[in-house]
Amino acid sequence: MATQVTRNGDYTFDDFLALVEEDEKADLLNGVIYMASPESTDHNSLEAWLVSLMRGYTDDLDLGEVYVSRVAFRITEKQGPEPDVSFEAKRRRRVVHRGFVGGPPDVAVEIVSPDSVGRDYVEKRQIYEHAGVREYWIIDPEERRATLLRLVRGKFREVELEGGHIFRSQVLPGFWLDVRWLWAKRRPPALQLLQKMLQE
Repeated sequence: MATQVTRNGDYTFDDFLALVEEDEKADLLNGVIYMASPESTDHNSLEAWLVSLMRGYTDDLDLGEVYVSRVAFRITEKQGPEPDVSFEAKRRRRVVHRGFVGGPPDVAVEIVSPDSVGRDYVEKRQIYEHAGVREYWIIDPEERRATLLRLVRGKFREVELEGGHIFRSQVLPGFWLDVRWLWAKRRPPALQLLQKMLQE
């Protein structure tokens, strides 16, 4: 099922909050509201695993808050993306409101689906870069590709993976991923990985 542009117009962030229900996944990009199709089970499983890993790590070290889907980030009046997974550092808690976050995330993660390819690789990359998102992780299960971007002097630069498969986050110090886990039929248990990371 393809994503529908349900409201193709020049909508503001306030319009977006008023028109999209709390249980609906959507993005406001350049004044257009995109409603998401239901997630595949593979997408949902990967998202849940990544959230449990990131949330466990950031909670243990009191780094900030990890959000999953359906949380809108007010970047401009016409830009309100809802990343699949996001992280907001503790020092920026003042921008977190009950119904939205008033600024960009520190880390944005998008898990690419067939109907979001262009938005994730092009539109959101430009929006996140311009907004100053410190890391943008594009995880593409269909292509088995992880594009891990870090903001360097205002521009996204792709991170070179250690040994071709290990990514180390600078925003979450000490947090790392073996990108091969993302495509594995059975991923390592999040608790086991957390214990390993936190002991290093």
